[in-house]
Amino acid sequence: MEAYTVRADAPRGALVTPRFVEPEMADLVGRIQRVPWPQSNEPGDRMCQEVIELCRLQAARGLTVLAWLADGGAPGDGREEVGWLLTTTRLTGHRQQRMYGAAERLAPPVRDLVIANFTWALSSTRGGRVTAPFFASRAYPDDGYAAAHTTMTLTQLWERVPDVRQALAAAWAATRTPADWCRAADLQARYGGEVPVVTYPRGPFPPKSATRPWIIRLLGTE
Repeated sequence: MEAYTVRADAPRGALVTPRFVEPEMADLVGRIQRVPWPQSNEPGDRMCQEVIELCRLQAARGLTVLAWLADGGAPGDGREEVGWLLTTTRLTGHRQQRMYGAAERLAPPVRDLVIANFTWALSSTRGGRVTAPFFASRAYPDDGYAAAHTTMTLTQLWERVPDVRQALAAAWAATRTPADWCRAADLQARYGGEVPVVTYPRGPFPPKSATRPWIIRLLGTE
């Protein structure tokens, strides 16, 4: 059975409706969001670069999991099959190839969900106030102190460093979309009917000349 359906004739664009999500996949969506976001009142150049690299990892991991959701589940069984995905070391080599490859296989309607969230975040005056709490609350679900400081740090980066802002938007869109996919599937399982994945309104994509190559590649806009 297909893991999702697409209604292409919807008035506001194609609607993607998940059919089901395995509990293991829903758990994985949460696990990939637990990463060591920084907590600092004075972000410097080094920290900015570290955040950009962490955003690249999160964008790639989020799109990999989204591709698995669209396929109906992760390939293979067993903890060792996803261990390479869960490590938070710098994304290079074979891990990078696997994640980038998964992102490239996303069907256009599914990829468009991510692009809608990404472009909204960059074009909205509320982008930073939405993305920062999302990252913090999921990275530190049991530590309100750490979550509060992370929210403040990421909000400051969003407001002060445009280069980091774009990376944060990509990471947020790539991890927010799988979470919303699971939420839609859960609502459908609980109450019946078709529940599509809800996104923020799509905005303009930034000029490619001003966009990091890894964002262009992961979002399939080359």
